Amino acid sequence: MKNFIAVLVIVAVVLGFSSIFVVKEGQRAIVVQFGKVLRDADTGEATVYTPGLHFKLPFIEDVKRLDARFKTLDGNPDRFVTSEKKDLIVDTYVKWRISDFATYYLSTNGGNQAQAEALLTRRVSSGLRAEFGSRTIKEIVSGERDNLMREALIRGADSAQELGIEVIDVRVMQINLPTEVSQSIFQRMRAERQAVAMEHRSEGREQAEFIRADVDARVTVMLADAERESRELRGQGDAAAAGIYADAYSKDPEFFSFIRSLQAYEKSFATGNDVLVLEPESDFFKYLKNSTATN
Repeated sequence: MKNFIAVLVIVAVVLGFSSIFVVKEGQRAIVVQFGKVLRDADTGEATVYTPGLHFKLPFIEDVKRLDARFKTLDGNPDRFVTSEKKDLIVDTYVKWRISDFATYYLSTNGGNQAQAEALLTRRVSSGLRAEFGSRTIKEIVSGERDNLMREALIRGADSAQELGIEVIDVRVMQINLPTEVSQSIFQRMRAERQAVAMEHRSEGREQAEFIRADVDARVTVMLADAERESRELRGQGDAAAAGIYADAYSKDPEFFSFIRSLQAYEKSFATGNDVLVLEPESDFFKYLKNSTATN
């Protein structure tokens, strides 16, 4: 009898624990009975359990807990084609959460988040492709991005409803050209810049030659003017000197001749080793021959 009561107590405890389940904060739960989601008998909608302590039928009903918080889907950058048939590499992210837990559970193979994100990625990408395909690159980068994201959000939200997902936001973080296109553009820009640089260098060399020629012409003119002025000054000096010599000569020609002879003697015998071969009657030594000593 005691053993039977003990067994009954154990069974009651097990049944009690099996009939109780807890839903944590940030979660929602649905109950699956024989592979079907438990629904309200009056409304036909799935019964969603909020955070707290709840009861279920043990061994018959199975509790499926789902994350009810906001989630971010940040996948790899994808390639999109514009209306100009130009490729763009676009990096986006999506904010989403579960709106219909029963639909989400059934459409994602039992609430598999990886499968849900894969399905959501395809639907959002489809909307983005439609929006990118209806715009040019200039429209996308110059001011149409907000409108593009708004339209993509609408498309993504509509298509995600069948997954039981609410799309909160769709954002385009970065838009780049493909690597091969970027390299081609960079090479073309580099060639254009080099052409502009060569043109500037050519203009600079032309201006340098012009400035150099102008300076050379100015220098030549200045040197010619200086030479002319120097010749004029030298001529004036020579004329003044000749005038002085003439005036001095006219006052005492004999003394002037004597002074000139002394200067000639000084220059002729400056080193002390000079030898002159002259006729005895030469005028060179006229003043030496005619000089007389005076006391």
